[in-house]
Amino acid sequence: SFFSRIQVDHRSFTASFPRVCCASPPPPVPSCYLPTCLRPLIMADSTPFLKRLEMDAKAFEDVMIGRFFWAPSFEVYGGSRGLYDLGPSAAAIQNNLLGFWRQHFVLGESMLEVETTVLTPEEVLITSEHVTKFKDYMVRDMVTDDCHRADHLLEDALDVLLEKAALGSAEHTAMTVARNSADAFSREELDAQLRKYNVVAPGTGNDLSEVFDFNLMFPTQLGPQGDRLAYLRPETAQGIFMNFRRLMAEAGDQLPFAATHIGRAFRNEISPREKLLRVREFTMAEIEHFCDPQDKSHPRFVEVAELVLPLWPRESQEPSDPSVSPNNCPTLIELGTALEQKVVGNQTLAYFMGRVFEFLVKCGVRKEHMRFRQHLSTEMAHYSDDCWDAELLTSHGWKECIGIADRSCFDLTRHQEATKKSMMFFKKFDEPIVVEGLGAFPVKGVIGKAFGRAGKAIMTYLDGLDGAAAEKLRDGFKDGPAKVTIENNEYELLSTMVEFKPKKEKKTGDWLVPSVIEPSFGIGRILYCLLEQSFYARPEDAKRTLLRLSPILAPVKCSVLPLMKQDKFMPPVTEIFQILRKAGISAKVDSTSAAIGRRYARTDEIGIPFGITVDHVTLEDQTVTLRERDSTKQVRIPIADLVENITGMIDLNITWADVTAKYPAHE
Repeated sequence: SFFSRIQVDHRSFTASFPRVCCASPPPPVPSCYLPTCLRPLIMADSTPFLKRLEMDAKAFEDVMIGRFFWAPSFEVYGGSRGLYDLGPSAAAIQNNLLGFWRQHFVLGESMLEVETTVLTPEEVLITSEHVTKFKDYMVRDMVTDDCHRADHLLEDALDVLLEKAALGSAEHTAMTVARNSADAFSREELDAQLRKYNVVAPGTGNDLSEVFDFNLMFPTQLGPQGDRLAYLRPETAQGIFMNFRRLMAEAGDQLPFAATHIGRAFRNEISPREKLLRVREFTMAEIEHFCDPQDKSHPRFVEVAELVLPLWPRESQEPSDPSVSPNNCPTLIELGTALEQKVVGNQTLAYFMGRVFEFLVKCGVRKEHMRFRQHLSTEMAHYSDDCWDAELLTSHGWKECIGIADRSCFDLTRHQEATKKSMMFFKKFDEPIVVEGLGAFPVKGVIGKAFGRAGKAIMTYLDGLDGAAAEKLRDGFKDGPAKVTIENNEYELLSTMVEFKPKKEKKTGDWLVPSVIEPSFGIGRILYCLLEQSFYARPEDAKRTLLRLSPILAPVKCSVLPLMKQDKFMPPVTEIFQILRKAGISAKVDSTSAAIGRRYARTDEIGIPFGITVDHVTLEDQTVTLRERDSTKQVRIPIADLVENITGMIDLNITWADVTAKYPAHE
């Protein structure tokens, strides 16, 4: 196969990750992440392919709930499934995540950010086909009437069966293909698979109903009379498309350009579960990159061409040859090579995959905990030409967190047809060309007699039609009179009013509908995955848990602690806190009477990366100890140097190793 021939320098892969403040090294890369040519070299030291993140789920839940990272919404009333409130630490992490997202994408790519309304009239979502196609498949428990998402039941059942099936057997291969395709099956196919594997209702073992459609949007009404149906938006993208013409003008009427939106979206999930991974209200960050449909190159692709990504293409998930077993292991491959071999559809799509990869790495996601999975052809959204999901590893398995889709010209073309408003851009030729096409010549006498003063506008309109528009008008006359709209006025033309004949014209360019490349980020899912992946217990004490968050995302950057609860330590503590605050570095003072080790543990538990301690030496020479969370190592550093070094580590411009090389260790 193609993937067994790829030559990848594994050292360049590991070197492509920026340095992050992390004391202990990440685990070795699983062998199945390596190209076939490299696997034998490390097979003895490798770990098996990861199906889910191994962690102490109860300890994690205790910290998340106990330290109020999140809680069920309306909990005092019993809560509501699929709705959660974020507490101070998680809200701060999410805000930092969004701030870094803006820095990495909006500023890094000179994007235009907008904010649009949540309420969306029905006609908009009819045009975008969300009303008819934005759905999941559902089944009911035939006894309790409980609802379940059908593809999830199939996935769960097959996970159990796959553990028992012999690896490499025909049965194992068939079940693996079905597992990989669960959310790509049609309603009829999904129903057949549930029957084939005797899937029953979870918890009760009761029979299930036949599979049926369930639209995921929340309907509402606009106005006191309730005569205009609307929906809470299921995505933010449509708000950008509605403002395309204005955004195009802001971009100087030049392609490519990108617009972005961060905001809430709503989906009426059938069976919300897995905490923040599947909820009914969530934050999205979406990018709509508008480009020439005839040229999807990207001017900055060279910056990411040598990045090595773990790709899982559709051919590996569901081989075209039924005798070949699916390969559930992603393959490391340079983006430039993936593009050359047509694994990824176009350069702009590949560019954003690279930028997403860089973003996740800087957020602290380990390379063995992410993969890019290509959608199966039957699985893609109705508007997509190609789509890849950035999936992150969790205790619940691999979860889609970011979709990077080529939406083609679908949305703008549909809205143009529905509204009769242009969603096109003008692509100028290098040199004018002369073309021969069909012309629509007005029969002036007939038009003038029928329309009077309005006839002039109609004749001007007909003279301006290009060959394609003239052909469309001619075809319209086959069914009788044709209606045209000119300056918001509709006119009905008869075939006797227009004469069609060949026409030569000089063209300086073409009017085209842009294509759209869309990276779409589920912020809540990314947040949850980062919390799980950063959670661990210290080897010497399983009860001492911490969050090994990247300093970029940490809810608070520093703790400021007096060595003990004594009044003489408080003036320096207050001074340092004020210095940090003025520098824009969030800090937290803990001057309680608890032992210093206990106070360190409390700050570690919520992911604070750096701890400043004021002790007796501070009172003598204006130095403090600076502690790093992951290693628990400390250095003695002048108060005057704190801001420069802490800011450098937060921005990932320097590492803790750089700091320890510069300042003396404190034992």
